[in-house]
Amino acid sequence: MNSWINTANAPDTEFPVSNLPYGVFSRDGSKPRCGIAIGDSVVDLSVLEQIGLLDVVRGNSIFSEPSLNEFMALGNETWSAMRSRLIELLVADGDPAIKGNDNVRLQAVIPAADVRLHLPFKVAEYTDFYGCRHHATSVGTLFRGPENALPANWLHIPIGYNGRASTVVVSGTDIRRPLGQVKPQSAETPLFGPSQRLDIELEIGAVVGRSNTMGEPVTVADADDMIFGYVLLNDWSARDIQAWENQPLGPFQAKAFATSISPWVVTKAALEPFRVSTPIREHTLLPYLLEPRPLLYDIKLEVEMQPGGANRASTISRTNYRYMYYSPAQQLAHHAIGGCKMNSGDILGSGTISGPDTGQSGSLLELTAGGRTPLILETGESRSFVEDGDTMTLRGWAQGDGHRIGFGQCSGTILPALSPSIFNLADPGRDR
Repeated sequence: MNSWINTANAPDTEFPVSNLPYGVFSRDGSKPRCGIAIGDSVVDLSVLEQIGLLDVVRGNSIFSEPSLNEFMALGNETWSAMRSRLIELLVADGDPAIKGNDNVRLQAVIPAADVRLHLPFKVAEYTDFYGCRHHATSVGTLFRGPENALPANWLHIPIGYNGRASTVVVSGTDIRRPLGQVKPQSAETPLFGPSQRLDIELEIGAVVGRSNTMGEPVTVADADDMIFGYVLLNDWSARDIQAWENQPLGPFQAKAFATSISPWVVTKAALEPFRVSTPIREHTLLPYLLEPRPLLYDIKLEVEMQPGGANRASTISRTNYRYMYYSPAQQLAHHAIGGCKMNSGDILGSGTISGPDTGQSGSLLELTAGGRTPLILETGESRSFVEDGDTMTLRGWAQGDGHRIGFGQCSGTILPALSPSIFNLADPGRDR
């Protein structure tokens, strides 16, 4: 399927006409509004809406909003109808309403290089899971030994924690190194200061579109229907803060300071040809978690690290989303099984995605064996964890026959921590 936008037909483009991911953009300081990516362009959906080319939402102005939430809340039928209409407008032999009208085309089709991308939806809630067996086993072995690597419940339920929606940011946002409380093994009491073991976690985030009713569980099939699409997600993690605070309630400050996501939401429909099954189970899951069909995706993933001042990045990991043990639909169904209400704009992080082989891990904690075996980058620098000035970039795409469905990138650069002196720590009696 070719588009009249020629760059969308290149075999290496991330945004062919079979993709059409949604996002929010602005241009020249204008108000942010909704668009889709295609080739090297962004199509302004608010323009198409205003001139009556989007029959699916006729009479509304949902694409003039600075978020996708209102559109996502409309559900599967509307998502499907909108996708069909956009393809009709953008394929080479389709409706010429944009292609054949110079005025419309100039207003609606904008070079991607000329726009600023924003957080694509208002994040309602953020839950992060621990859903990849290879990652859980690797990390568990580091801390508890191979005989106790997996918690007793891990093979039976999708484990997760509630994160901070307020610090979910779009790709390209700088990340401040967090301050926190840590307790080195050599210290009798905890210390306060900047995290020294700052890490990334390569994840995919499932974006909830349609809500459920509080008090009413959903099936795995229903959960899949509720998911609008997917983004790349970096769950930034301060490992030294995490190690001290982790018991008994799990991640808190170590995860709360920042989570980065890619600016384009790739829809379920675009990923449909790439569905794969979850792995064979060691223990049969309870009936409410059983999947009626394949609900994972074959998505290739990479992590790049570029030290501050370096002229190029090094690829430090290559892995695949298909290595997950739990699918996003299983995670969502489990989340809602007790009556939890899910809202449009909720995001579910998959958990760190790691494969079984060397170089397939989605965190520096694994790649460096807890910091004991630093990585040597192509530029000659060594890294055990992320240092100030480093830029971390996640990439992902599903590879088809002569085309790919890409996510763009999810990147963030680390800024130095604020000085602990801002708390006047020299005066221990200030709170008395």
